[in-house]
Amino acid sequence: MAKRVAIVGAGVSGLASIRCCLEEGLEPTCFERSDDLGGLWRFTTKVCSVTKREDFNTTGQWDVVTLCEGKQESAVFDAVMVCIGFLTNPYLPLDSFPGINTFKGQYFHSRQYKHPDIFKDKSVLVVGMGNSGTDIAVEASHLAKKVFLSTTGGAWVISRVFDSGYPWDMVFMTRFQNMFRNSLPTPIVNWLIAKKMNGWFNHANYGLIPEDRVQLREPVLNDELPGRIITGKVLIKPGIKQVKENSVVFNNSREEEPIDIIVFATGYTFAFPFLDESVVKVEDGQASLYKYIFPAHLQKPTLAVIGLIKPLGSILPTGDTQARWAVRVLKGVNKLPPSSVMIQEVNARKENKPSGFGLCYCKALQCDYITYIDELLTYIDAKPNLFSLLLTDPRLALTIFFGPCTPYHFRLIGPGKWEGARNAIMTQWDRTIKVTKTRIVQESPSLFASLLKLFSFLALLVAILLVFL
Repeated sequence: MAKRVAIVGAGVSGLASIRCCLEEGLEPTCFERSDDLGGLWRFTTKVCSVTKREDFNTTGQWDVVTLCEGKQESAVFDAVMVCIGFLTNPYLPLDSFPGINTFKGQYFHSRQYKHPDIFKDKSVLVVGMGNSGTDIAVEASHLAKKVFLSTTGGAWVISRVFDSGYPWDMVFMTRFQNMFRNSLPTPIVNWLIAKKMNGWFNHANYGLIPEDRVQLREPVLNDELPGRIITGKVLIKPGIKQVKENSVVFNNSREEEPIDIIVFATGYTFAFPFLDESVVKVEDGQASLYKYIFPAHLQKPTLAVIGLIKPLGSILPTGDTQARWAVRVLKGVNKLPPSSVMIQEVNARKENKPSGFGLCYCKALQCDYITYIDELLTYIDAKPNLFSLLLTDPRLALTIFFGPCTPYHFRLIGPGKWEGARNAIMTQWDRTIKVTKTRIVQESPSLFASLLKLFSFLALLVAILLVFL
């Protein structure tokens, strides 16, 4: 049984791993190279190497070499949890921008951005239309003389304030919605998504519509962008043809646009410099990990990677659920399948073959949030059984199925269960709306609304019966 566990990284996944180790009676030591949050924490400590011990095939132990204040230390651990995530190394593909070496203005990666004051009265170009690039472009537009946002593929832009003013993820991320999406052919799902996205504003009119609408791309969450575009504060542009001394030329254009600052919001790459490739090998933006966690070929399952995944949902409960299962495997309570089975699944995932139904998760590290977490919960007997709940606690069952898939669902049963989970699920909408109801409005009762609710309830009940019977 693993006792001493080395945790590399003190981000959200590292913190979850620490707690899960403590819950299972293990002894975590967390190494964090920065001086921020991170068991036992060792700040400003760089992990130099994590290598198998000579007797690894028998003990599963690791030698962990660290560097702190110029002093190198080595320690033996029964298991290792790697929690550095996929946002570790800024990706700055300067070779893709001809002439960038002649540019006399300032350019930097979005990771270096701290405050919008540097954009005051400047002409700014933001390259990349992910959430970071869009946020920076919008912030810059309040101070800059002119802001360009360059995108090669476009993106769906959604507001955090979704249907009826509710948070978008509480409306979109439900078990019912997920089941409905996954039961439809991918082209139909894509059409429905496009129709929904264009309900706020027509993306084609704003130059934002994604060129590839088959493969899922993370939506951009920004409430201000359409308003900044329609008032001319942010100008959407295609990719860059050439960078000159004080200007750029965009594709499909001969005109030069004067530019003072270029911000490259071009994403990140990840690597495990402290691990030998024989342990974890990174290829084509992903690693050979079973369920995105365990190296499939190790003789002893005593190393786990947490948080190296891109779910269509929150990474926090995803990493937490990964850690809950991983710790029980490290402890020896749960077992992994044979290496041959794990390797076969890893290879199948690398082929990126779409199923033809639901959303297309064909890019590296992407996965279906609810389906993936439910699978991990099944391994630790923590997945809520909706059929049993429908018989014993129908209100809770209906709320879980049709309501937001919040992390409370994952703490109803099994190891790490929380006694307050049911109450939290049943009252989550009350807490959501409380902050907005600072003025109480008396609503007159409506007979039509009451009848509509009754018929809606009956329709939902029929749907539930059709699903489970």
